[in-house]
Amino acid sequence: MNTDLGSYRKSYEKQELLEENVSDNPMELFQKWFHEVDHNFDIAETNAMTISTLGLDGFPKSRVVLLKKYTYEGFIFYTNYDSEKGKAILNNPNVCLSFFWPAAERQIIIKGKAEKIADNLSDGYFESRPRGSQLGALVSNQSETIADRTVLEERLKALEKEYEGKDIPRPEFWGGFIVKPQEIEFWQGRPNRLHDRLRYQLDKDFNWNMDRLSP
Repeated sequence: MNTDLGSYRKSYEKQELLEENVSDNPMELFQKWFHEVDHNFDIAETNAMTISTLGLDGFPKSRVVLLKKYTYEGFIFYTNYDSEKGKAILNNPNVCLSFFWPAAERQIIIKGKAEKIADNLSDGYFESRPRGSQLGALVSNQSETIADRTVLEERLKALEKEYEGKDIPRPEFWGGFIVKPQEIEFWQGRPNRLHDRLRYQLDKDFNWNMDRLSP
């Protein structure tokens, strides 16, 4: 196999990212960008983000998860704590999040530390999920090897019968992580590959400092 993609070309010309037009706090710029992309572009899941972790095998691994909440403190998503991803985070909380919105010619790269959120917050979100998603969290021993799909389907049927007419409790192995950012980079595509890159870094006094990176 020898597939040459060298002819793939795109000129980025939609917007610009200048220091005088942005907030001193990157979370405010994140909110601005998120709302602009969510309301002005045809993107199915604006909250889809890639999370990269360092696995127990020493290799980095990236996968897409869904952002479920963000505050000035950080970015929250939910997962199985016993999954490959969950175990990697609990072993090494240094993670990277990235959003790529090609329709807006924008991406955001976030470096930070992940930690579990309070149980009552995970309980509240779990209760808000559709019943099928609640059962799905109980059905799947995420990242574990199974013989075939019938294992999942039979387990689901058994749990549907077990919890018929009953509330479904949040399993202890499932809940939220918050990623508290230490560095956030905003990337805006520009013509001639001279893209705008503004980086915010958190200093020891918890102040955000911004600088511009060469593309």
